[in-house]
Amino acid sequence: MNLGTLEGASHAPHPKTPLKFIIEGKEFETFDQYKTGAELKQIAGIPPETELFLSISKPYQDELIENEKSVNLARPETEYFFVKKKLHFFINGQPFTWYKQYIRGIQIRELGNISADNDIFLDIKEGWQDDQILDDEVVDLARPGKERFFSKQRSVEVTLIVNAREKTWQETTISFEQVVVLAFGVYDNNPDKGYTVTYCRGLEPKPEGTLVKGSTVRVKNKMVFDVTATDKS
Repeated sequence: MNLGTLEGASHAPHPKTPLKFIIEGKEFETFDQYKTGAELKQIAGIPPETELFLSISKPYQDELIENEKSVNLARPETEYFFVKKKLHFFINGQPFTWYKQYIRGIQIRELGNISADNDIFLDIKEGWQDDQILDDEVVDLARPGKERFFSKQRSVEVTLIVNAREKTWQETTISFEQVVVLAFGVYDNNPDKGYTVTYCRGLEPKPEGTLVKGSTVRVKNKMVFDVTATDKS
């Protein structure tokens, strides 16, 4: 029996135990003894310019953790970090948290994954007109209550030229079947009835082309459609 081997084994280091810490009520683990304020914010998804504090037992004052400051996470107590400025709001019913007093319309659009052809509105009390929020507009989230934003498809009205006649259209897209209705007043779904729909002066990158049954195309003002009907019988 090799006593040296046994003795060495008895003094082998134990596997490292992860260090636990809490940011805004959520528990995290790390094998790093030290983390900077910037790293802690990145872990928790907090913007780097937001003030982060380390909770200190009363009567002592909570400690502000600057981005470059290192914090020892191996101390006996579990470290609890928090932010003092935290605002809540809703986008299309989904809750969001923001760490600044102000937010721009474009940031609301990005957070809520709202497409460019939808307008954003701030929900106002019943009986009053909702406030449209433009992309470059700034909204104060620190006002009383939680702001509720919602989106809806942008209202449009364009003039389409269908078989040399002007037609008013109020949607951002038009389908094969809808173009036929504009041309002839009705769409006949009879298998013996066929239609050919071509367009030009449309949007880039495909300003001209052909529509087939079930397809759609985005429209622009003065876009031109030519529709012909054929009888297969």
